This record gives sequence, C-alpha cells and structure tokens, in this order.
Amino acid sequence: MSTGWAIVSTGRHPDQKAAPAINAAQDTELVAVFSREMGRAQAFAEKHGARAVYDDFDALLHDPAVDVVYLASPNFLHCEQTVKAAQAGKHVLCEKPMALTVEECRFMMEACHGQNVRLGVGFHLRYHPAHQRLRDLVQDGVLGAIALVQAQWGYGARGQEKPGPRAPLSQWWEDPAMVGAGTWMGSGVHCVDLLRYVLGKEVIEVAAITDATEAVPLEHLATVLLRFEDGTLGTAIASRRLPDSRNDVVVYGSHGRCVVRDSLVTDLQGEFEVVSELEQAQEWYAPPDPLAMYVRQVESFNEAVASGTEPAATGWDGLKVVAITEAVVESARTGRRIRLP
Repeated sequence: MSTGWAIVSTGRHPDQKAAPAINAAQDTELVAVFSREMGRAQAFAEKHGARAVYDDFDALLHDPAVDVVYLASPNFLHCEQTVKAAQAGKHVLCEKPMALTVEECRFMMEACHGQNVRLGVGFHLRYHPAHQRLRDLVQDGVLGAIALVQAQWGYGARGQEKPGPRAPLSQWWEDPAMVGAGTWMGSGVHCVDLLRYVLGKEVIEVAAITDATEAVPLEHLATVLLRFEDGTLGTAIASRRLPDSRNDVVVYGSHGRCVVRDSLVTDLQGEFEVVSELEQAQEWYAPPDPLAMYVRQVESFNEAVASGTEPAATGWDGLKVVAITEAVVESARTGRRIRLP
C-alpha cells in the first residue's frame, strides 16, 4: 500500500525538490497540500497532482489519507506543528532546522514518542552515496585515527558584496524571531550534521566568528571551529557571500585523506577521492541528479514508518544540531568558546 504524504508550505524547496521526490518515490502518494492561502495550495496541488488542499492545518491532520506530514514551514512553526501532527497520529519529516531551541526539540521528540510516531529531520546529505562511503571508510579505520574534518557550503553572486533581498514569500528568512540565525540555518546545519554523521561522534565545543553585526543581526558568513568528543577537530563554513565556492567535505587521518568535492549541494553530484595506506580510489558522480537524495530520503522514511524503526536522521540528530547552533550564535556574540552539555 502507498504511504500518503502531505506537504506543509508551498515554497521553492517543496516545489522544486520535495513534491517531485514524493511523486518519484516508490509506494508513495502526495495526498494533500497545506498553505495559508488557498489559491497557492490549489495551484501547487494542480502542478504536483495532490488530491486535497487545505488552508487549515487542523483540517489537514484529520484527513485519513495522510500518513506522513512533511514540514517545510518557517522554522518558528516547526515545534507547534509537529506536536499537533503527533497528537493526530501522523508521522513527521521536519525540514532543518528542527526547531529554534533545544527545549522545542525536546517537546517535539516527547510528543512523537508518546504517540509512537516517527520523527525525522531533512538532512538530505546523508543520502549521498559518496558521503555514505566516506562514513564507512572512517568507521572501518581505512583513514586511521581521524585528526581533522572540514565541510563548506557557500554560494553567492560575482560582483555582489552582500546578498540581495529575499523574494517576498521567503522574507521570513530575514526575521531573527522566525529563523533563529542566518546562513548557518540555511546550509551550516547541513555541514555540521554531515560531519557528525561521517564521524559518528558528537560535538563538545564550538568557537564561531560570523559577519553578524548589531545592525545586521543575521549573518551571511559563518566560520565555525568544532571539537568532537574523541578529540577530532573540525571546521564548518556557511555563506551567501562566496561565489564559485568549493562545497567539499574532507577527512584527514593518520593513514591518509578522503575528500568528496562539490557534494554539499542539493543535487547528487561530486568527485570522490581517497588516498590512504589501505585504499586508493577516485570516482565521479555525473551528471548531477536534482532529486536522487530526496527520493532516497522519502523512501527511507517510509521504511522507518513501516518497520517502526528510527529514520536515518532522527529527532535526536535534529536536537544535537540545534544545540550546536545555539552555541554558534552565543560564541559569535560573546567571542568565547562554548562547551556543549
């Protein structure tokens, strides 16, 4: 039987990635769409083939065809909507960041646990086969004792010193109360989650410098130093001011190095290279596939729902990244290194 998905929000990401991926996934059906404006919901549903439209979130949750609620709404709404969905018996795949605070993440996890529904977070980079292979190399000891990990996701326009204004429907990204942080929320959270995923270790200390100011409180460039629980050091860089950025993930160990070049994007692409005492290889992922990671994310979440197991990126993963984000913001504001509890 098909798993029925509902999309909450009709913005660019649901339009270009989530809805096409749901339609392409096996045994999956896009059954409903929610938007605060019925006209947008109807246009989105007609484009992507959803059979029901709602401008009332509670009404969507009463739709018996909905098994999974995919939340792509503004960050500050994730907690309330997840709790409501869980209380209605719906599984939730929440876009990153999971919430604005660790406390909100706990509410979300407790609500889903109490109703025995799955809670996942949209860290799509975990579904890139090169990142999965990199994790295997690290876990199998092919790179030896890991010393340094690095991840960068940046973009920008040549000749533009500061990013231009957001489109009208995306302007909530410029409101600190709605988004929590700037470019770190857009791509930095992906960087740090991927490093956690590859290492299988938690971050215990953060030091951050950003270009945020009192006049412009949401950063457009964030540079973050990380210390992991096993002593590995790391860097994560996120920016909207880096045209021609090389969006790579790199791991250095006592036996050698592995780099996945230009893979920290929304399309499945990149070059995988490992140079080690134990293995040497080089592979390419081309041409870019704009949906592959998202299709895998949908199908993986369906498997978790069907089997009652945890998804690849859990509520715990979402909570830990929010805790790191809180530390990044505090470190950038105070100029201090922040220890995570």
